Amino acid sequence: MSESLSPSRVALKKITPDVSAAMGSLHSAAVSAAQDAKVEPELLELVRIRASQINGCAFCLDMHTKDARAQGETEQRLYTLNAWRETPFFTERERAALALTEAVTLVHDGRVPDAVYAEAAEVFDENQIAALIWAATVINAYNRIAIATRMVPKD
Repeated sequence: MSESLSPSRVALKKITPDVSAAMGSLHSAAVSAAQDAKVEPELLELVRIRASQINGCAFCLDMHTKDARAQGETEQRLYTLNAWRETPFFTERERAALALTEAVTLVHDGRVPDAVYAEAAEVFDENQIAALIWAATVINAYNRIAIATRMVPKD
């Protein structure tokens, strides 16, 4: 049985401030790379939300759906993001980013398939692909931190 509402565990920022700061620096560098590559902030939020859905990270889902809404994302798209393949609501570019995000997040299921990478390469340049891989990698790390320490969303 899940203990999802149990209190947080170790306070990583307090116990390992240098490592937490390094993680924050990695996040900032990934955001900068995405800005430099002209990857839309709205697309990055979809990447963060989709990875967090797969990983079951309530803390990150709460944070990034709020961030996405603040950037103008629609409720309809947020509600159907976990079924993006079955909806007409996402662009070709978003679909390629979501497929790449899923492959990076589920890398244990068979690596990032060539077809997924090729699909991304059709709509993104190398700098943008690199930025998307970093965005997916960083949110996956944050998901694991939040889940391992049982961080819960706040009202």
